[in-house]
Amino acid sequence: MCKIAKQSAIPASQNLPAVSSLRWRCVLCSVCPPCRLRRGRLRLTGEQQELGWMESVPYLDRPPSPLEFYREWVSPNKPCIIQNAISHWPALKKWTLAYLREVVGPKVVSVAVTPNGYADAVFQDRFVMPEERQMPFMDFLDIVEKKVTSPNIFYVQKQCSNLTEEFPELVCDVQPDIPWMSEALGKKPDAVNFWLGESAAVTSLHKDHYENLYCVISGEKHFLLHPPSDRPFIPYELYQPATYRVSEDGSFEIVDEKSADKVPWIPLDPLNPNLEQYPQYAQAKALQCTVKAGEMLYLPSLWFHHVQQSHGCIAVNYWYDMEYDLKYSYYQLLDCLTKAMEVS
Repeated sequence: MCKIAKQSAIPASQNLPAVSSLRWRCVLCSVCPPCRLRRGRLRLTGEQQELGWMESVPYLDRPPSPLEFYREWVSPNKPCIIQNAISHWPALKKWTLAYLREVVGPKVVSVAVTPNGYADAVFQDRFVMPEERQMPFMDFLDIVEKKVTSPNIFYVQKQCSNLTEEFPELVCDVQPDIPWMSEALGKKPDAVNFWLGESAAVTSLHKDHYENLYCVISGEKHFLLHPPSDRPFIPYELYQPATYRVSEDGSFEIVDEKSADKVPWIPLDPLNPNLEQYPQYAQAKALQCTVKAGEMLYLPSLWFHHVQQSHGCIAVNYWYDMEYDLKYSYYQLLDCLTKAMEVS
């Protein structure tokens, strides 16, 4: 049988990988399959943390060349905040709420509406998606500007290239792609998304299979990040998918998507983690950063991220499909080892 012991009780000569900021170490046997899995997983995670860990998200004071960006950031899968990359965009000066009201006006757009600000998140043992409400954009702006009060939370966040599909009149104020990123990756973005919402709108912890350039036009975005190597410490569970639906009295009900498969999602709130329920999360190493107006965050593929924002924050992001290469295979292996551990 394996035992968990305080690191101080383990002789240094055993040379096992340290796995926790709480200074715990696993004493593993060399015979049973669960221990072999644990040993392999800990070694993979520990080596990745040692090689790739950063104390904070670094800043670049200018956009990099395509070769520099690929070599220094994309290939090692490391985030950075890039300044002066979008300073030439007209949107930085033009995109006030008054301007958006004038240009987009009564056009009907998709708005995510929830009772609590959490769209695509675990609630009441369900994976609950927002009500996708079709409403005039100016009515949405009335809520953001508090000209109209509502008990619910509204967020323009549809992620199927809604900038080009629903707000084409705004594209000329930004760029259809980021040229140095497109050259570095040899491809154009799969999607360009427009984000605008209330401060109570929160994006729950998740990861994407995209190289993400996140550009803040006004306000601030607050990111909590975990590298893919933290996967063994981040819990996933399977949930019945459901959707918020407004009842006749204006309250929300949760309606199950009964024909849909269960969805794997992270139930943990990284800002207030329940370490009694998910003790392994104490071993994860989070980075936090704030992206301000005029700045761009490079969020590498497969990095876990939780996002908050200032009220009325406006942003545009570019999703470039990731390469399914050796790096992806490594993280898939780590994910498979973690899942095997959970059932062993």
